[in-house]
Amino acid sequence: MKSSIVGILSLAAVVVGSAVSTLGTAALAGELAGATLPDTLKAGEKTLKLNGLGLRKKAVFKVYVGGLYLESPSKDAGAILGADQAKAIRMHFLRDLTKAQLVEAFQEGFEANVKDRAPQKAAFDRMLALVSDVKEGSTLTFAYLPGKGTTLSAGSKELGVFEGKGFADAVFAIWLGPKPPSEDLKKGLLG
Repeated sequence: MKSSIVGILSLAAVVVGSAVSTLGTAALAGELAGATLPDTLKAGEKTLKLNGLGLRKKAVFKVYVGGLYLESPSKDAGAILGADQAKAIRMHFLRDLTKAQLVEAFQEGFEANVKDRAPQKAAFDRMLALVSDVKEGSTLTFAYLPGKGTTLSAGSKELGVFEGKGFADAVFAIWLGPKPPSEDLKKGLLG
C-alpha cells in the first residue's frame, strides 16, 4: 500500500513537472499579433533578453512586430539610447514590403529622430543600400555590440556591420527617439 502511494505521488510529480516545464517553454517567447519572437537573442558573446514587443501599424495594416532586446530590462528610452551596452531590435514582418517602402520608413525615422544627421548620413545610406524586399514571416535585426558596431541581419544572414556608438544611437532612435513610427510601438518595446 505504502509503495503504491509513493508510486502515485512520484507519477503525479512527473506529470506536474512536465506540465510546468511545457508552460515554462511556452512563456519563454514573446507573442504579439500572431508573431512569436524569442525571449533571448545572441549578439556576439552576449545574450540579450526580450524587453518588450510592439506592433507597427500603418493605417489599418499590421506591418511588423518589433522586439527590443537588452542586457537588463529598462523602460527608459533615453537611458537605453545613452548606454554603451549591447542591444538589438528585431522586426518580424506581418506582410510583404518592398525595398522602397522599407527605405522610406527608415529614412523618415532617421530624419525625425536624429538631430545631428550629417556624421551618420553616409553610413546610414550604405545600410539602406543593403536592405531588400521582405516577405511575410521574415525578420530584420539590428544588433549593437560596443567595440564592434551595429550589425544588420536579414534572417540569420549578416548583411553588414557599421562602426560606432553614434551610428547605433541613430538607428535605435528610429524606434526609441521622440518621434517613433508610433507611440504604441515605442511603448510596447519599453515593456
